[in-house]
Amino acid sequence: MKERFLRQLQAFNMNQSKLLLALPAFVVAVFFFALAIPNVYTQTYELEKYSTAPETIRSPITIENKQKTEQQLRAVTQAVEDQYTISEDIAEERLNMVSEIYDVIEEAKSQGENMTREEQLPLIESLLTDELSEGLPAEVFLPLLRADQQSLNESQRMLETLLHKYFKVGVQSSEVEDLARRIDLEVQYTETPSSLKSVISDIGAFALVENSLFDPEKTDKAIKSAAATVEPVMIRAGEVIVSEGSTITGDIYDDLQLTGLLDQQRNLLPSIGLAMFALLLGAFLYAECIRAVNKDNWTIRHIFISTSVSLSMITFMKVFSLFGAMEQPVYYLVPAVTGVMIVKILCSERYAIVLAVVYSLMACLLFNGHLAGALHATAGMYLLLSQLSGIFFLTKSKDRLSIIRASAGVAFTNICAILFFVFISFEKYSWSEVFLYSGYGVSGAFLSAVLTLGFLPFIETGFGVLSDQKLLTLASPNHPLLRKILMEAPGTYHHSVMVANLSEAACESIGAHGLLARVASYYHDLGKTAQPHYFIENQMGMKNPHDFLEPEQSAEIIISHPYEGARMLKKNKLPEEIVEIAKQHHGTSLLKYFYYQAKEMDEDTKEDDYRYPGPKPQSKEAAIVCICDSVEAAVRSLDHPTEEKIKEIVKSIIEDRMLDGQLDDSNLTFNELKTMETAICETLHGIFHTRIQYPETKPLVKEAK
Repeated sequence: MKERFLRQLQAFNMNQSKLLLALPAFVVAVFFFALAIPNVYTQTYELEKYSTAPETIRSPITIENKQKTEQQLRAVTQAVEDQYTISEDIAEERLNMVSEIYDVIEEAKSQGENMTREEQLPLIESLLTDELSEGLPAEVFLPLLRADQQSLNESQRMLETLLHKYFKVGVQSSEVEDLARRIDLEVQYTETPSSLKSVISDIGAFALVENSLFDPEKTDKAIKSAAATVEPVMIRAGEVIVSEGSTITGDIYDDLQLTGLLDQQRNLLPSIGLAMFALLLGAFLYAECIRAVNKDNWTIRHIFISTSVSLSMITFMKVFSLFGAMEQPVYYLVPAVTGVMIVKILCSERYAIVLAVVYSLMACLLFNGHLAGALHATAGMYLLLSQLSGIFFLTKSKDRLSIIRASAGVAFTNICAILFFVFISFEKYSWSEVFLYSGYGVSGAFLSAVLTLGFLPFIETGFGVLSDQKLLTLASPNHPLLRKILMEAPGTYHHSVMVANLSEAACESIGAHGLLARVASYYHDLGKTAQPHYFIENQMGMKNPHDFLEPEQSAEIIISHPYEGARMLKKNKLPEEIVEIAKQHHGTSLLKYFYYQAKEMDEDTKEDDYRYPGPKPQSKEAAIVCICDSVEAAVRSLDHPTEEKIKEIVKSIIEDRMLDGQLDDSNLTFNELKTMETAICETLHGIFHTRIQYPETKPLVKEAK
């Protein structure tokens, strides 16, 4: 049942079923969508105020708490004091008034020398300005009229000093009375004559007025500056809103409501966005599958392998993401390299690189800690670097030990990436954490190697994959079928080895599967072991049995060998690719020798009776084996193969196969045929190079008579 299923897969015509290639890509997209849904939606709760939190609840989004921001803004602006501007003009004006009073006193004394002090008072009133005369009664100045000049000067200087001091810092209207009393106290404690202290206090109280005026512009500017210092109150994504067992206060309840954790109605937009993202990745995979089918001759088997690997890797990432939050680097342990290594070994390197990019983009979402709207770019970058290094270091897929060596390179890359993330981070890490995370990276790398080595045999067996390791096993000379060819048809064995060398060189020159062509060449003429002596390379001096047969009988024997070989290969359960190459290596070509021989005997001979029934070569490897099989036989028949003769034969055989339509289904291009021709000629020239002709040597010892 399994073999029949694999044969059906192999026979599936991918070029005619490109629409069906969308199905695996769609399956991957839908599977990713289903697993990533919790990462774009957040859990909601039915909670009441003052109840107990059933679990630690984190904010799924980053959002501003505008109510708390406005509260802080009001508090800050209300704390701003009114701003005042000190008027120096007012201070100068009031100090000038004081100076004017003392000038008037001196003038009154000089003009009224013959007057009594009381008689001088009217003179003072006439000399003072109206503001001074109205503000200060004339009787106030009597002590000044009686004082000597020195006392007057000292009192003036003291009074102006006091007023200047207060005016300099600014006098507000509410402070005038308090400052007037303070001036009176300061005057009382000076050495000024007692008779002058009262008048000095009165003049000071009169001169002291408001000079610090309310400034609305400065006040508004101060309010704006204070408001600018207020940062919005933000609830950050991943921030703990309430811890398990804590009481849900009014503020906590408001935060839960603000972040949508109490909203039972889910928005459809996250689902639509995730669906678009998943379909975009699926379309990317679909386009690459189409290219692989057209350029790399992929079969549905390759599609199934890559799809199964993708589903497994998405599952791996989802499972690992369940064991940590966004800030916990569990992704360091993810064996993501497993998938791309398997795909590179069993499918192609290009598609492995494509999957590395796709898996990394998926990881950005799967490792977001179930925080809606968040993407974990660090996880995506880390997995991308890790996977690309795995593809780069896996250079020899034919050797299983190369997987272990590649994992060492991946481990080094992982450590470098982890140190990069740690060193550029603003968070402080202890050395123990650095070593722990580095250990995660090393563990993830070697876990990838173990899983790759463990899964490969199951995948190869389950899907019937012809891996390089399996081909190397089949290439062993001790294989029973190869020993059968060697023992029963030694000429055919030598011919097959030569064809293998030519085929591998030709395949390697155009990027085809050289190892497959080599191994298929070893087995392509297995059918000749049924009747080995009917093929010229095995006759070795014996008479040619075809000389005793009719042309149609000889043709029947020769034509049967590809299909007899395919039957024997299938019976021994060799891979389908090798069976098909054995069946196709003559295509529908004409057995010209016996056809023309029969034509001479009967003009009505049909050409179709002397053609191989086919099919024509369906792959590049089959077409190359077909060409090299004829080239080796033709060159071997030359007595003295020169470089010119070899080039002529190779070119003519390729042209003959092309004109006969044998290469129509192989996807070989003209450029590839030209490249192959050069590679085959170079290989043949190396095999049939000119040897030095040594002179005959005389016997050194005479035979005894």
